Amino acid sequence: MKFQTSALVALALAGSMLLATAGCDGYLDINEDPNDPTDVPVSALLASTTFLTGTNVFTMGGITTNYVQHLASPNQASASDIYERLSFDGTWRNLYDVMADLQAIQAKGAETGATDYVGIAQILEAFHLASLVDLWGDVPYSEAFDPDQTLTPAYDDGQQLYGVALALLDQGIATLQAGGSTITPGDDDFIHGGDTDAWVRTGYALRARVLNHTSETSAYDPAAVLAAVDRAYTSADDDATVSYFEEQINPWADVAIDNANLFLGGWLSEQTVRALDGTTTGVLDPRLEAYTDSLVKVEDKPYAGPYVGTRNGAGRGAASEAGERNVLTTGTYYARTTAPLEIITYPEVKLIEAEAALRAGQTSRAYAAYVEAIRSHMATLGVASADAETYIAAPEVGVGEGALSLADVFREKYKVLFLNPEAWVDARRYDYAYEGFELPANSELSTFIRRLDYPDTERTRNGANVPAPVPLTDRIWWDQ
Repeated sequence: MKFQTSALVALALAGSMLLATAGCDGYLDINEDPNDPTDVPVSALLASTTFLTGTNVFTMGGITTNYVQHLASPNQASASDIYERLSFDGTWRNLYDVMADLQAIQAKGAETGATDYVGIAQILEAFHLASLVDLWGDVPYSEAFDPDQTLTPAYDDGQQLYGVALALLDQGIATLQAGGSTITPGDDDFIHGGDTDAWVRTGYALRARVLNHTSETSAYDPAAVLAAVDRAYTSADDDATVSYFEEQINPWADVAIDNANLFLGGWLSEQTVRALDGTTTGVLDPRLEAYTDSLVKVEDKPYAGPYVGTRNGAGRGAASEAGERNVLTTGTYYARTTAPLEIITYPEVKLIEAEAALRAGQTSRAYAAYVEAIRSHMATLGVASADAETYIAAPEVGVGEGALSLADVFREKYKVLFLNPEAWVDARRYDYAYEGFELPANSELSTFIRRLDYPDTERTRNGANVPAPVPLTDRIWWDQ
């Protein structure tokens, strides 16, 4: 059940503005008491944090979509395409703001016995903490949320913080399973509507995801990944998403609307179009129509075919602002005004299962999960079942369990994670080895980007602790 009332959104945003401490981006705002007011109820904070988790998925995705070449800038040598050093201060601040409110929920919930709120907050804190590590590597955490302790928090080791995230997931799951909460969430939960069983499944889904990130390290344990999968999602009904509505539209729809008004953005990368139109795989993927409109629908515009992407870094060239390149539109699945933002979904979990089972030598399990992921994702996007089965039966896709490869799994996951920041984790774990993938034109780096630069606000406010500038090609701890 998804909650679509503007009053609840107002409650969510108000709760965030009341109790958001700025984490590491705003910890020097010394004229503001981060603990005042102290009487914001956990329900308001849960509304805030669950709704803004969706916003954070969007803002992270707004960075990573160009790096994985889901989207491309229509402007030549745009900074978002060519790996310029950029300062994502807002994304950093937003992640820490929500984490501060999640810790407030845990403190208030522990005082009042609202353990359901505590468990949900622990799971969401784990998601945000792992996301910070995935984007930047080492980040402040142990000293980040108590301004009375320090205004210049130390940076913690990213690998150790992954252990913290896994512990938070375990704590959240155990807290929810223990029951006995004095109050129970409902409409104030924008993700699962207060369904604690659903939150337990999401906890295990996120655990499987985090454990699977270590596939290039000696710590990788496919059996542990599969054990988490076994207790995670059983269908797309379990997906962790944040839904939008007419008064508060999906932010990707906002991008599409802006683009239609010639404030350009949301142009599909040539890489994504070619991955779906059969150019690189040899088979047309019927999901393409859920990503973008066919250019056949546009009259009196020259184009090379019904689907034309934009090469990252090259820009649109001689093409006009509209009608000659594929873009996000509000008539398609991901950019509908009421489309959900996906935190983690059943098709992703099935492809995590396929990868882990394949690495463990369980080929039958891997192939069954692979096929189920494709079938479920197509159903979610509204693809006709006959078209889905035709695609699955194509020899390039339906390779059989004896021939299934990691390339097949990563290819399908690239499509399932369209616009999702998790796609950048996969791209790095896979060393950007997608078929046809190439450096953006005019790239400032000689190889693919591996991390974000630390925000300017951190360097000016916490410069003694910020790690020395590192090349954007340096790898996060799990990216070996």
